[in-house]
Amino acid sequence: MEIKTHVVNEIRIAEVVSDAIVINNIEDGKDLMGNLYYQGFDRIIIYESQLSPEFFDLKNGMAGEILQKFSTYRVRLVIVGNFAGYSSKSLRDFIYESNNGKQINFLSSLNEAIGRLSCR
Repeated sequence: MEIKTHVVNEIRIAEVVSDAIVINNIEDGKDLMGNLYYQGFDRIIIYESQLSPEFFDLKNGMAGEILQKFSTYRVRLVIVGNFAGYSSKSLRDFIYESNNGKQINFLSSLNEAIGRLSCR
C-alpha cells in the first residue's frame, strides 16, 4: 500500500493506492484512519476495489462502524468507484444520503474526490 499526497488550496488529501484489499474488517478501517490521521491527514480517498465486498453488505454493520469512526473524528472520506451495480436498496439509499453531506461521499472519479475534499 502506498499513500499519495494531493495538496489543493493548502489542504492535504491522502489517496490510498493499492491493488489489494486494504480494508478487510472493522479493525483495518480504524487502523487506516488512525494511521493517516496521525500523519496529518483528515481527508482520505480510498477505492471501492480496496474494500472487502462485506463492506457493502450493510446488514453486517461493517460499513456503519467504520464510517462512524471517520465521522466521530471528523476525518472526511471519499470512496471512489462505480456503485451503479449494487442492487441493494438500503445501500443505494445509504450512498445517496452520504453524498448529501460532506463527511462521507461515494464518487465516481479521483478528480471528483479531490474536488470535494479540497473545499473547506
